[in-house]
Order: sequence, then C-alpha cells, then structure tokens
Amino acid sequence: MLSNKVLDAAAFPEITFVSRSVKPAGDNAYTVDGDLTLHGVTHPLTFPVSLLNGRYKGSVKLKQTDFGITPISLFGGSVKVKDVIEISFEIVLQAK
Repeated sequence: MLSNKVLDAAAFPEITFVSRSVKPAGDNAYTVDGDLTLHGVTHPLTFPVSLLNGRYKGSVKLKQTDFGITPISLFGGSVKVKDVIEISFEIVLQAK
C-alpha cells in the first residue's frame, strides 16, 4: 500500500483532513464538512459523526481513483481491490 504503485508514501508522506464546519445533526450526532488531501489531491468530504461513551465515531466512503490512486491488483488481475473504500475512525479525548 505504501509503495509507489498505490499510496506512494515517499512522494506523498502525509494524509490530511481540514475541517471547515461541524454542525449538530441530532442527539450526539454531527455532520462534518472539510477537505481531505490524499496522494497530493484534495477533495471536499461530508460525513456523519456520532458521540457515544466519550468516543466520536464515523466513517466515510471515497473512490481511490478520485485521488489519482489506481486500485491494487495482484496475480495478473485475479485479486483486485475495489475502487470505493470505506475509512472508519474513532476519536477518544483524553485530559492531560
């Protein structure tokens, strides 16, 4: 995944998300808008986040090809990764 055939981590060592807004979307639910930069390409994203037991959880689906990434293919194409992937996250806030 980190090789120059997929993420090319040597050329693009960082993946960043910059939030533009967080809006309430119900009890312990939010909608987050921002920009994801992956593989040197930036696209806007909007996704839901929920708060449960002190943990913010969410996920977002994106197309690898939108970010200039060719989905990996192995064994002459007999094993392929789909273009659409889902990224899930969990954020736990801790007091210092």
